[in-house]
Amino acid sequence: MVRMGVLVERIWRLYDTPHGRKLVRYAMVSAISALVAFVVLTIVYGVLQLWTAVPSVLFSNIVAGFPAYYLNRRWVWQKSGRSHLRREILPFWVMSLTGIGVSIVAASLARNFAESHHLHHLARTVLVVGSNIAAFGILWFVKFLILNRLFAFDSLASAEVET
Repeated sequence: MVRMGVLVERIWRLYDTPHGRKLVRYAMVSAISALVAFVVLTIVYGVLQLWTAVPSVLFSNIVAGFPAYYLNRRWVWQKSGRSHLRREILPFWVMSLTGIGVSIVAASLARNFAESHHLHHLARTVLVVGSNIAAFGILWFVKFLILNRLFAFDSLASAEVET
């Protein structure tokens, strides 16, 4: 097993490279977004019991998408000014909604499992929240690669226009 000090040292060395810095910042934004989605999902599904699992997952992930877009754009890819609808906003939300779709399928499967096994509400909440985290974890790296290309392309296009 890797010691914590070695892991921190590896992350620090990775952070010293341009792509590593983006990856570490993207991971931090993803953690913030996941925390927002987790808190909102736990409140609307677990505490307030406003909706069933699927609408709760949909709502929590849409809410988390707004800070994720702005943090990624400004902090990870160092973009400022107005967002470009076709090159930035639409691809981000298409990928986000695809991820939400996958998380909805996972939440539905979790709900069906919980109901068929007659789990209590706390166990159902843990299962639904866990399935949501797992679904987004699967898509995380692919989304980074796509966003990195999109924002890099937009930066190159802007630089060509200025010259």
